[in-house]
Amino acid sequence: MPRILLIHASVGGGHKRAAAALADAFGRRQPGQVEIADVLDYTNPVFREAYARSYLQLTDKLPQLWGYMYEQTDRELFRFTADVRAVANEISTAGLGKLMRKFQPEVIVCTHFLPVEILSARKGRSGLKQPLYCVLTDYAAHQFWAYRNVDGYFVATDQTRDQLVTRGVPAALIRVAGIPVDPAIARPKTMAATRAAHDLPPEGEQPVITLFGGGLQGAHVRTIITELAATGLRATLVVVAGRNAALQTELDGLTSTTSLTVRTLGFISYVDDLIVASDLVITKAGGLTVSEVLARARPMIIIDPIPGQEESNADYLVGVGAALGIRLPQHVPFAVTRLLADTDRLDQMRLAAAHVARPRAALDIAEAILHDLGARQG
Repeated sequence: MPRILLIHASVGGGHKRAAAALADAFGRRQPGQVEIADVLDYTNPVFREAYARSYLQLTDKLPQLWGYMYEQTDRELFRFTADVRAVANEISTAGLGKLMRKFQPEVIVCTHFLPVEILSARKGRSGLKQPLYCVLTDYAAHQFWAYRNVDGYFVATDQTRDQLVTRGVPAALIRVAGIPVDPAIARPKTMAATRAAHDLPPEGEQPVITLFGGGLQGAHVRTIITELAATGLRATLVVVAGRNAALQTELDGLTSTTSLTVRTLGFISYVDDLIVASDLVITKAGGLTVSEVLARARPMIIIDPIPGQEESNADYLVGVGAALGIRLPQHVPFAVTRLLADTDRLDQMRLAAAHVARPRAALDIAEAILHDLGARQG
């Protein structure tokens, strides 16, 4: 019964969701003890606040500055500062050692680069004996993911693997498995059943469009809704605000028209059902979200990606033919109406999404790690 420690960082929601998907997958494959930890819970309060807040504020308030920093830190020079950063970060995350001593994991899996940076440095000093794995949660590999003393990497695509290799990671350590999504997504569902379950129009009666707006500016979401309504499109638009209370406030007063039914939702537990029920999904390009949509082979319109990792995700999706990338929100309604009128194009996008989807990624990663662990112990 292996003890597996999954470590993420609460900087955005995707890293935690990836860790939860892996925990579920490990539990399905082999009984054992699985612990999920947020590395920032084991840091001093000043470091935790500064680390999380700086990222969230930059991506929200100054996205172009974040994009510049992302690009500049992905350069050769920063390979030589990794050890310095790791020592500084380890000083700020001394509590992580207490977790290690208490839980005594047999294997460690990280879904964010911060714990990889800290633990790979500790492993290099022979202070860590357990195998250390890194699971990338985007479709591009930034320099911050590339470290020595990591026993294995799991990445989304062949291109991601090649990027890691150019950043100094031995190719033999990298496996292409996809981004880990909830293993339940691998189970079949039908559009008809999910629409009936959530009181949506029957399949074939009218299209259902889902807009995941939690990470978008409220004014942009409002623009998309009002201008889509102005097109006269007969459809149901479901807008998911998630935990974004400001967005829910922004949407107050928006009502359905004679042609467009608008339904606004806050945080929901049936995101996967909603994706299956949809003809088209409008979303930002977070690695976990788009992987969940790909796993259900639904066409996407990508809007307002954060410069850096989300732009790379959007480029990948557009490049494989599974999505359209729209820069300005006022252009989204035109793209929606054109796509829904072109059934051949929608079918091609569904096929493209299905071709690159990895709904079993979490299960495949868990199986590979357990196989490695068995080989070590055998």
